[in-house]
Amino acid sequence: GADGMRQIVWGLFKKIVIADNCAEYANLIFNNYEDYNGATLILGAIFFTFQIYGDFSGYSDIAIGISKLFGFSLMKNFATPYFSRDIAEFWRRWHISLSTWFRDYLYIPLGGSRGKKWQQVRNVFIIFIVSGFWHGANWTFIVWGALNAIYFLPLLLQNSNRTHSTSMVAEGKLLPSFKELIQMVSTFMLTVFAWIFFRAESIEHALNILKRIFHYSSFLGNSTELSKTYLFTSSFYLSILLILEYLQRYNSHGLDFTWSRKNFNPYFLYFFLIMMILINLKSNNNQFIYFQF
Repeated sequence: GADGMRQIVWGLFKKIVIADNCAEYANLIFNNYEDYNGATLILGAIFFTFQIYGDFSGYSDIAIGISKLFGFSLMKNFATPYFSRDIAEFWRRWHISLSTWFRDYLYIPLGGSRGKKWQQVRNVFIIFIVSGFWHGANWTFIVWGALNAIYFLPLLLQNSNRTHSTSMVAEGKLLPSFKELIQMVSTFMLTVFAWIFFRAESIEHALNILKRIFHYSSFLGNSTELSKTYLFTSSFYLSILLILEYLQRYNSHGLDFTWSRKNFNPYFLYFFLIMMILINLKSNNNQFIYFQF
């Protein structure tokens, strides 16, 4: 039961402290993109990237934690996806229950990665575009799905889509190698780029944002200032999330301290996170993004 409680606290931290704080700026920047330069728009996309992760994986952690209190064990749904080294690994770590469902009931019946290359390519496009459709009948979701399929293709064509299927980044080491760091950052940037379409109201909205990001004059042009305190607190919260997730990447969630009772007392950390949740509770009234799906 105690581990269920810890996982609920971790889920609430991700939802209330991470997602709701990131949402405030993601919404502001996406809804008023003309007021911001390209650099700030990238920041908005990164905020959304953590908003959707905190929202969705936080919701999963709360559900898994509650089921643990009742003696059920649900499968892990997010396995630190933003530490993935390629897009195939990302999809094995992101929303595992949905992606395994798609794999078992759609991808494998279609022939999966058996058959000729063109059939494999077709299957990848089908599964990602259906995944887009699953989120809503808006072209933005379809483009998001198609982008992910395109990201996946080079891996499929080189037969390297299973390279990272069993290992974790920095396996057995404290820090990743330089190569792993580059892989991780580039995979993260590809997902951020795709999330822009996911978040935008329409294709046109997304393209207008990208135009400002990729046009040199608007990249560093005039921009409405973002609050410095806000940026500082958000970065602080995000660094807590990333450090805990990184250190706990082999475990079932960020507060899974069953392994380290001897030399580390986590109660201060629990107290600190619960305080963060309570402080952030009053100011935010965002419901879960995923309730709309």
